[in-house]
Amino acid sequence: MSGDQNGPSQKGEHRVPDLLTRAVESPRSIAWLSTGTARGPSVVAVGDDRPNQPDAFSLPAVYPEWLGDRAFLAEHPARFCYVVGEMARGIATPRMVVEAVRCGCLGFYGSAGLPLPEIKAGLDEINRALGPDQGAWGANLIHSPQEPGQEAAVIDLFLAEGVRRVSASAFMRLTPDVVRYTALGLERSLDGRIRRRNHVFAKVSRAEVAEPFMSPPPEKMLRDLVASGRISEAQAELASKVSVAADITAEADSGGHTDNRPAFVLYSSLSAARTRMAAKHGLDESAIRIGLAGGIATPAAVAAAFQMGAAYVLTGSVNQSAVESGLSEAGRRLLAKAGPADVAMAPAADMFEQGVEVQVLKRGTLFAMRGKKLHAFYKAGASYETLGAVDQKWLDDVLGEPFDQAWKATLSYIQRVNPAEAKRAEADGNKRLALVARRYLFQGAQWAREGDPARTADYQIWCGPAMGAFNEWVAGTPLEPAENRTVRQIALNLLEGAARITRSGQLRAMGLPVPPQHFSYTPRLFE
Repeated sequence: MSGDQNGPSQKGEHRVPDLLTRAVESPRSIAWLSTGTARGPSVVAVGDDRPNQPDAFSLPAVYPEWLGDRAFLAEHPARFCYVVGEMARGIATPRMVVEAVRCGCLGFYGSAGLPLPEIKAGLDEINRALGPDQGAWGANLIHSPQEPGQEAAVIDLFLAEGVRRVSASAFMRLTPDVVRYTALGLERSLDGRIRRRNHVFAKVSRAEVAEPFMSPPPEKMLRDLVASGRISEAQAELASKVSVAADITAEADSGGHTDNRPAFVLYSSLSAARTRMAAKHGLDESAIRIGLAGGIATPAAVAAAFQMGAAYVLTGSVNQSAVESGLSEAGRRLLAKAGPADVAMAPAADMFEQGVEVQVLKRGTLFAMRGKKLHAFYKAGASYETLGAVDQKWLDDVLGEPFDQAWKATLSYIQRVNPAEAKRAEADGNKRLALVARRYLFQGAQWAREGDPARTADYQIWCGPAMGAFNEWVAGTPLEPAENRTVRQIALNLLEGAARITRSGQLRAMGLPVPPQHFSYTPRLFE
């Protein structure tokens, strides 16, 4: 994007704009301003050549590559401070990661919820496409309290495969395996500084969850890891001097796991937490970067995030509608029609009993309503046997099979991954109901991935209001058709628009009367 004064070649520009418009639409060019008019400051020239006006002064260029924290790009080999976020169950496919990296972004593979062999196959695909020297990508680790040993197994695989960036999501607390991953990648350079080879991106939506990631690991956790031989004494010593994560992703009102927090409130809260933790532990506050996710769907949102101080932005829902997404074509077309209000909260498959919810697409499905009814049954202490005949028939219809048959399939799986939980369920009807409900919720995501036409009403499609905002922004443009939505086109349009809006903000801050249309940007197809 930086090779041309007007960015990549774009289709459809034939007019001759006025100087103010040129200054906005050419953010990579210097804008020359003058105060020598009765109406106040004005743009007198755009370009490298200084105008022949004694009072002219320059407004520096704005490149999309310059938005965000330069320290982020120094640590992660990307062109832009823009992350294509992980979407679990393989929605963020290896292909999506590869395309994100190729267009200058950082990409995360949606490995959470996938079997280990499938995760390994995805990592191999990424490595083959990008080669061993390209490190601007990572994979997802999700907190898995229902599956003992799963986090450790995934971390073992990441370490074995040389995955240097991990996005840790849905964690309610810090776990030893996250600390182990960080510690095993620490080393001291010749200048005495502690360097990270393994990078944890902690995706959080509350300050109290963020604080342990912004701090050195608890001493007891480090001692236990050393005693078990999982890290060395030297690694524990280094880990005690740095935060567990150097990159904290503030997850605002997003698809999937979310607390529906407003972005501005959450970012401010986490910034204050960073200051507290740095002071408490004697850390360099600037070494902990905070990026913003949730609601990142328009150039205005990207520009606002960077103006607020975000080190990077992370997009999620909007990429789910991209052609590289692991979501079925049927699911992507549903997303392309969503409005900002077409979302709802539904029980999370991985934390059903705890009452944790995820944000999903409401329009075109009944998943959220059905999931909430299932959780209401569970919360009331019901079992299938204690439900009335009408509710039993409803449940069988939703499951698509008799409850006993669904339980048999569920039990077979739970006995493999958590035998103790399976044993409890065999003696507890309420627990059986919960496990069958979890299986249904889990299958909802699978049906959406596969595009099963018979289960459209049960599609679980993680989605935040950002998807609707994106659809409104691209309406009537080349990005409205689902087939034109690639990760590259989405990213470049968001970044180009953010640069222009940032330039408009510069001009307004200098006292120029910038009309509202200059704070918008119409998507185009980049060559």
